[in-house]
Amino acid sequence: MKTLAISVKERQNVGKSNTRALRNQGNVPCVLYGGEKQVTFYAHENDFRKLVYTPDTFIVELNIDGTVTRAIMQDIQFHPVTDKILHIDFLEIIEGKPITITLPVILEGAAPGVKNGGNLMFRRPKIITKGLAAKLPDAITLNIDHLKIGMFIYIKDIEMEGCEFLAPGNSVVVGVKTARTAVKEEEEEVEGEEGAEGETPAEGAETPAAE
Repeated sequence: MKTLAISVKERQNVGKSNTRALRNQGNVPCVLYGGEKQVTFYAHENDFRKLVYTPDTFIVELNIDGTVTRAIMQDIQFHPVTDKILHIDFLEIIEGKPITITLPVILEGAAPGVKNGGNLMFRRPKIITKGLAAKLPDAITLNIDHLKIGMFIYIKDIEMEGCEFLAPGNSVVVGVKTARTAVKEEEEEVEGEEGAEGETPAEGAETPAAE
């Protein structure tokens, strides 16, 4: 998995007034848990942009006042109006202990079903995955070159060593559905053209003579 290093500062005070002061200065209060002890810290919101505003998933190397700890972002809170980052929870990565993260799904190739008029249905652009950090990929790559109309890829169809997908096996990830609306519109268009050809000539119009 990709890694991202972020330098942060440990918080000495965790009261509401201190939290408010940090946010007023553009900082984001954070918590690191899962290890021997819970650690509270903060960093400027700009330091988290590469981590938050991206479809990628990272292992974060948190440099807390000189001590580096590997972790993953577990939860994030945004302001309901401004969308500013309010708080981030991190889970410490323990060697040999599985972690649960959300991995992006990348589609490769072109589905022949779409070329034949079907609609691509991409139901799960992200999949919650469990495994050891050292074995987890950056993303789940699926080839859709074989997908004809009516064909789907389910969770149970994905096989990746060291990964356990936390979703029902019969959940659709991607597939190609019949474009019923497109077919209906095409039929209506053809019927309209036929109707126009078979219309009775307007009154006073010259009727072609029969051969």
